[in-house]
Amino acid sequence: MTVLLDSWTWIEYWKGGEFAKEAAKYIEGDEESIVSAINVTEIYFWVARYYNQEKANEKVGTIQKRCHVVGVGKEVAIRAAKIRLTNKLAIADSLILATAREAGGRVITGDPDMKGLEDVVFLRSR
Repeated sequence: MTVLLDSWTWIEYWKGGEFAKEAAKYIEGDEESIVSAINVTEIYFWVARYYNQEKANEKVGTIQKRCHVVGVGKEVAIRAAKIRLTNKLAIADSLILATAREAGGRVITGDPDMKGLEDVVFLRSR
């Protein structure tokens, strides 16, 4: 199974949050993994805001070692617009879900906005 490791999943893992062990199963797993360029933006911003840009560069490097970074092309953009219309998701979440679907994968997240959606593995289920 291809997995898209969402920003929420990486941040939860690095923070050692309540669901870090569940996130680790996928981050440290052997599934084919991807991230959207949108995830890279979110993660870089979050790490730079709470730490610094040097740490943000380090974390992006870690992501690149584990995941293939997928850009947003026309097909994903149109698919994301349709997802947004149907599910009322934010543009970033719609692009992330569209990227996973385009790759035949599933989003690994605990983002409450994605709970219950098809092709999403929700880590905060307990």
